[in-house]
Amino acid sequence: MTSQLSAAPGTQPPGTVPLLRSITIQRPAMSEHGLLDYITRDESLVWSRHGEGTIGFGQVARFESTGAERFALARHWWDAISEAADVQDPLQQPGTGLIAFGAFAFSFSSSYASRLIVPKIVVGRNETCSWITYTVADPEAELSAEAAETELAGLLEDYSPEHELGAGADKLVAGQISEQAYRESVLKGVSVIESGAVTKLVLARDAVAELASPIAVAQVLRQLALRYNDCWTYSVDGLIGATPEMLVRVRGDFAEARVLAGTLDRATAPSDDPDYAHRMLLEDEKQRHEHQLAIDSLTEQLGPLASGMDAPDEPFVLQLPNVWHLASDVKATLATRADGSVPGVLDLAEVFHPTAAVCGTPTKEAGRILRELEGMDRGPYAGPVGWIDTRGNGEFGIALRGGVVESPTSVRLYAGCGVVAASDPAAELAESWAKMRPMREALGI
Repeated sequence: MTSQLSAAPGTQPPGTVPLLRSITIQRPAMSEHGLLDYITRDESLVWSRHGEGTIGFGQVARFESTGAERFALARHWWDAISEAADVQDPLQQPGTGLIAFGAFAFSFSSSYASRLIVPKIVVGRNETCSWITYTVADPEAELSAEAAETELAGLLEDYSPEHELGAGADKLVAGQISEQAYRESVLKGVSVIESGAVTKLVLARDAVAELASPIAVAQVLRQLALRYNDCWTYSVDGLIGATPEMLVRVRGDFAEARVLAGTLDRATAPSDDPDYAHRMLLEDEKQRHEHQLAIDSLTEQLGPLASGMDAPDEPFVLQLPNVWHLASDVKATLATRADGSVPGVLDLAEVFHPTAAVCGTPTKEAGRILRELEGMDRGPYAGPVGWIDTRGNGEFGIALRGGVVESPTSVRLYAGCGVVAASDPAAELAESWAKMRPMREALGI
């Protein structure tokens, strides 16, 4: 287990908690494109859906950690940051004031450093208003609406170049796990399930996009946000994508999650059968079984933390441009703890992760088997990604339908599929390709 605390160059030395000052100012309503107009820089921090969310620029503080205590260490650091900060936030809404963007490794054994990043500038939008937050670590820096707008204007003028899509020189190559190796791992997974060790495993694979010219991250994010507007488009330190699955959202004492398990590729669907998705998902025993395992796992973990919970008996079919999913939205009122507080979003992210939908059932045993069977380090794939504010509000999705930028011309894509006793290796491989389609399309491959 390791951890690193740091601030932006020229502010606080490593190993200290920087003393931050922050101001939030309400802004005029945005255009119909919403936050899409602000996704102009490749290094931006992004969390956006339906034109709402937050976009961060720059960095004034940063935390990194690996190991089993990565969530606890991040929470302690963020609590210390929040307690020490001078925050001027007249709006007092989820996401206003001082916030941090975060991405966490899927596994405690991963070499990927889980991280929280406090941006210098945040532009935000929700259903009622738009705002800008300006944060500094320099005690002499001017903190005002004028200074914030000047800083933002300079950032927006220096936009990142675009990448020529579909030029033909870009290609997708095998990653750590070949197609044949993946089919073999599915077969082994089915054997493990038939032995009774687990009832479900979620097996992942990777592929590498090799580009002829440097990736234009901002362009990819805009493509994802436009095509997959029902998903949460995210970007944190090279981890990019558009996830359909919300691990947990917290607003005060109210929490909710979107659970997905059960997938159907739209590319192979008949065009003259309007009931196809309903029949193949809602009426399919394998798909319903896989989905119910994920729901049961979440509600079992949430139960002790909630004073009331709404978990629907029937899932719905979520339609995305590439696939259909069985989906359920679980909502809960959080129980008050002995100290009078309620769990924050980082507390719940730690409790819920990993879900059965991205690991298996039971999750602890499935995780152990995955480390032996999968043959790769997932890094942040299928880990929590999102943001937190100083009041414990926040949103963390599951880092799906995305990839990790490993070099200016290389992006590693990931996808995973739920394996149960009835799984077919060829079908699971095809499903993994369908789940990589959003990133392949956005990259022009």
